[in-house]
Amino acid sequence: MRILCTNDDGIHATGLAVLEKIARTFSDDVWVIAPESEQSGASRALTLSAPIRVRKADEKRFAVTGTPTDCVLLGIEHLMDAPPDLVLSGVNRGQNIAEDVTFSGTIAGAMQGMQLGIPAIALSQARGFRGEEAKIPWETAEAFGPGVVGQLLKHGWPKDVLMNVNFPDALPEDVKEVEVTTQGRRDHHIVYADKRTDPRGGTYYWLGFRGKLSNPPQGTDIRAIYDGRISVTPLHVDLTHMETVHRLKGVLGGAPPKVE
Repeated sequence: MRILCTNDDGIHATGLAVLEKIARTFSDDVWVIAPESEQSGASRALTLSAPIRVRKADEKRFAVTGTPTDCVLLGIEHLMDAPPDLVLSGVNRGQNIAEDVTFSGTIAGAMQGMQLGIPAIALSQARGFRGEEAKIPWETAEAFGPGVVGQLLKHGWPKDVLMNVNFPDALPEDVKEVEVTTQGRRDHHIVYADKRTDPRGGTYYWLGFRGKLSNPPQGTDIRAIYDGRISVTPLHVDLTHMETVHRLKGVLGGAPPKVE
């Protein structure tokens, strides 16, 4: 099996080293193609208005001055001598749950693999639930990653689906369950802009996340992570809201409406 590893935290990220360890439990043919610098929040961005440079760090290790999507695209089409059998993206420094998945570069890396017809899994390690002083429990992703990935590969999933795996902010001995979940939704907005002033009196803004917890229902990815369970969520690209499609067909079908 040939495995392509990528991420959005950058080529030097701790989570990428954890991901590589997970990958090597399945194969010795592991390629690492990741951003030269952090690309968190890049979503599915493509670099279209600037050149992309590639630094070869080793025989199967490359740093790319672009997004996770750029990395997977260039890796499969130009840098690898044959396509991979699996794309792994992560392990992200922080959870990718609920609406986070729409702007996550980690999810985007896996999604690009899926779009190119390759099975893909995004992996993230939750943090911040045990207090700001607690270290990120990378050992949890490392301990359970091979088993979860192995089970997913054993049973398979549709070609138009990527798998989103989140490990809770808990030590390995405190993780008791794996749950197959749906994508949740928070009951409040967690991204905010902090207005600041630079030494010359100019105004700038720094985006960040509020740590306020929501009250998600059982069965969602966000509830599983809140409760200390490993969350496995099948995701796909189709954003169509079918209920509204069916409702509007009876209103907007036929000839274009005229303004009266």
